[in-house]
Amino acid sequence: MQSHLNRIIVAILAIVASCGFAQEAAPIPEKPASPNDVNVVSKLSFPYVAQITGDDVYIRSGPGTNYYNCGKLRRSDKVEVVSTQFSWSRIVPPAGSFSWISTQYVSIDPNNPGIGTVTGDNVRVYAGSDYVRSIHSTTLQLKLNKGDKVKLLGEEKENYYKIAPPAGAYLWVGTEYTRPLAPAGKIPEVTRSKVEPNETTVVIPLKGSVEDEKLKVYYTLEKQLQAERVKPIEQQNYASIKKGFADIAANKEAGKAARYAEFAIKQIERFEFAKVSAREVGLQNEQLQQTRDKIDKARATRLAKLEERGRFAVIGQLKTSSIFGSEPQLKHYRITDESDKIICYALPTGQAATMDLSKLMDHKVGLVGTLEAHPQTGKALVKFTEVVELK
Repeated sequence: MQSHLNRIIVAILAIVASCGFAQEAAPIPEKPASPNDVNVVSKLSFPYVAQITGDDVYIRSGPGTNYYNCGKLRRSDKVEVVSTQFSWSRIVPPAGSFSWISTQYVSIDPNNPGIGTVTGDNVRVYAGSDYVRSIHSTTLQLKLNKGDKVKLLGEEKENYYKIAPPAGAYLWVGTEYTRPLAPAGKIPEVTRSKVEPNETTVVIPLKGSVEDEKLKVYYTLEKQLQAERVKPIEQQNYASIKKGFADIAANKEAGKAARYAEFAIKQIERFEFAKVSAREVGLQNEQLQQTRDKIDKARATRLAKLEERGRFAVIGQLKTSSIFGSEPQLKHYRITDESDKIICYALPTGQAATMDLSKLMDHKVGLVGTLEAHPQTGKALVKFTEVVELK
């Protein structure tokens, strides 16, 4: 009866493997799972410790070869199995495993940059892999809520933080490459990072203290940058702040701080460009205002001249006339245009009659007086009392 049951179990495993759920080809284990191992599994309660029976056994993000590779295990490595599904065993992530979480939902304390605090509810954590980009790591491990803590592993990619797998995050290996040993806790040398009962993350050391030190410098410079930004644009000076960020960016051990500094430098370059643009716009406005002032002054001058000339009965070149005699009462003059055509005749009266007009001959003048018809010539006659030389 027992032998018949074992054959049924083996047949079921073969059918499942043919459907694509089995682990891909790997070196033949020294001792594959046997019926006795199946009996051990059936008698053990989860979780239990299992030993890996082959080399280069893939760790998967889910229970199937269609899930991406998250690493490899070697012969004699030990894992903690928490459950099984078909021919796959769900395991606690071994040492070196990691997960991804969106930077949008994690707040970092500058005084303790190795720990992040989740800022939202139902925040997804994805299985990480050195062979898959963070944005393509799509296997959900669990969800965290506001206030949960995560251990940062000092790396940020494509808006995701690399973190130690939180408690409740699991990976998978093919059951056929495991051999049950004992219930969890009976064998202390399980091949994974130690997890204390109340911890929420696997303890994996972060990068060296250089990154932490540069992060503190970065946050100090960032405060100085914000203080400079609120000043009037003509008073802003980013030279020393920019140099500080450049020193961080040039440090090969600064890690995340270097990337933050590079972004800050680009921001400062935009601020400096805006300052230069504002100065150039100010100069252009000043030059434009000067031009407008000159135009207004010239217009005012022209208007003043027009207003002054409005009091003249006629404007033109003052010429002598031989039509009338030389007697004072008969002394007439001609007013001509620029082409020497007669505009009208002019007769001085009043105080103009006693003036010596010889110095004004052939000059442009304006005559103040009255304009009337002149039947003798068929033209107009201006009887003027005042003559003004015009430029």
